[in-house]
Amino acid sequence: MKGENIRVLIVDDHQLMIEGLKALLQDEENISFVAGATSHQETMAVLEQQNIDVILMDINMPETSGIEITKKVKECYPDIKIVALTMHDDISVISKMIRAGASGYVMKKTNMHEVIDAVRTVHRSGKYLSAGAQNIIMDNLMSPEELMDDKSNAKPLLSSREMDVLKLIATELSNEQIGEKLFISERTVEVHRRNIFIKTGTKSVVGLMKFAIQKGLISI
Repeated sequence: MKGENIRVLIVDDHQLMIEGLKALLQDEENISFVAGATSHQETMAVLEQQNIDVILMDINMPETSGIEITKKVKECYPDIKIVALTMHDDISVISKMIRAGASGYVMKKTNMHEVIDAVRTVHRSGKYLSAGAQNIIMDNLMSPEELMDDKSNAKPLLSSREMDVLKLIATELSNEQIGEKLFISERTVEVHRRNIFIKTGTKSVVGLMKFAIQKGLISI
């Protein structure tokens, strides 16, 4: 099929994931892998030097989340289409990513050919939700249209384990100390901590504590 070439940037903190997606894209006609980026800084550097049509964006990124990177990209390059490609299956994260400017949301555990469908669809100015993302929305009794505007979530914002970690963060314990109290690894604590910041849309412990108190997640 002949048509306009779609230039793709892959943003993921795992180089192996970038290489795997690069191999997938190379088999597709009219889709070109332009570059991979493993951080916010690398992403913006690529965009300054290359013309990009579609970005495949991971959400769990070092220092700056994929949600925040998406906001920045859309502010600076509003015509670039962004597809979230992530393990996150939480309705609040899907909502935040769409509000940040993503045109598509694809689960990493899905059939990877959905990635190709998503790239082609958003490049045509369409919207794309993978089957996994649609199921999550249906499970929460929300349609894709409602997701764009809804202010509340059918499920709790944080999981029970994330609440445990949040309460211990409030006591100013380190990740190592939190892990010891919850009998989990320090790395697992780091993952929970990152997810808490993503879900609450906060960037610092001070901001997180303010949010948690305002929402009644913790008491003072």
